[in-house]
Amino acid sequence: MTNKRRVCVVVTARPSYARIKTALQAIEKHPDLELFLVVGGSALIERYGNAADVIQSDGFTISARAYSLVEGENLTSMAKTTGLAIMEMSNIFLNVSPDVVVTVADRYETLATSIAAAYMNIPLAHVQGGEVTGSIDEKVRHANTKIADLHLVASEYARKRVIQMGEREGSVYVTGCPSIDLARLVSDRTPNLDFDPLGLYGGVGADIDFTEPYLIVMQHPITTQYEQARFQVEETLEAIRKIDIQTLWFWPNSDAGSDGTSKGIRSFREQYKNHKIRFFKNMSPEHFLTILNRAETIVGNSSVAIRECAYLGVPAVNIGDRQAGRDRGKNVVNSDHAADEIYELIKVQIAQKGKLEQDLLYGDGTAGQKIADVIAMHEFTTEKMLTY
Repeated sequence: MTNKRRVCVVVTARPSYARIKTALQAIEKHPDLELFLVVGGSALIERYGNAADVIQSDGFTISARAYSLVEGENLTSMAKTTGLAIMEMSNIFLNVSPDVVVTVADRYETLATSIAAAYMNIPLAHVQGGEVTGSIDEKVRHANTKIADLHLVASEYARKRVIQMGEREGSVYVTGCPSIDLARLVSDRTPNLDFDPLGLYGGVGADIDFTEPYLIVMQHPITTQYEQARFQVEETLEAIRKIDIQTLWFWPNSDAGSDGTSKGIRSFREQYKNHKIRFFKNMSPEHFLTILNRAETIVGNSSVAIRECAYLGVPAVNIGDRQAGRDRGKNVVNSDHAADEIYELIKVQIAQKGKLEQDLLYGDGTAGQKIADVIAMHEFTTEKMLTY
């Protein structure tokens, strides 16, 4: 018989793992907590990097797998995936009987976790609520906030927004973002690579000399503009071709429009045989951040450009509306989906490499332990207090 609080953490996508890894470590080591890790969605699929393999190689035990991803990369498949995920999570929670469920950020699958927990009267903790972005992500994030009983936010700005949404001040804690914990570890290490990225992760395309300058690109489809995904990625590809610098390009996620993004990339590879781009599906969070820390700049629309890169001082060119409204530091400049504009801003940002100060907007690198401590001590209730 154990008196430990059983914590069920659900990871449904590749980027979500980096957003929660140090919290998983802290929960696993906490004397008053027991970790039950569920992996589902695109995190189980090879074409999206199979984050489950990375999770296991990091030493975590996956307690349950939720196979719920409906492929098709369109709006209907996203809705169906969410519905199937509710059923999968309901069965898992029924068998596990967790004391608290943890859902991460704003992926559409996270809403399934929240709904299943709420209807089963299981306290729900939400990590990274209160942030403002574009696309469907913001709706999902705010919906998770209203369903959740505990809010573990990354910044003071986010705390204020969650309270403005009607949540009790006593349920909102500023912990920082766990991905900043990993960035802190990377920034404290020697700048020399102690691993072989090509040997470990393969990828396809050009050979990369990591002693020479290189860029990183992470561009995902924008759900509310999914029909424009191919055009948007082709503009970025043209800018990268024109800048003519070694580039590490990471495959898009499973959102609607991902097939258009993928077709644009494949067409480019066929047309330009001698390009300087190498395409990757996935890397461990630490290896990715180590490479990112050495990059001249990052290009695309991933939140890593705004979160981790602010801490690391890596210049970023943010393209389009996917991160619209998100709090950001001085490392970010914004571009439309226009090859010439992206090209010019990449040149501007390359000149900023090594000149940017560290920004603690999303935390100081101690979020994982703070999250575990709050989950252990917080007095949960699934009853929402009326604030109006």
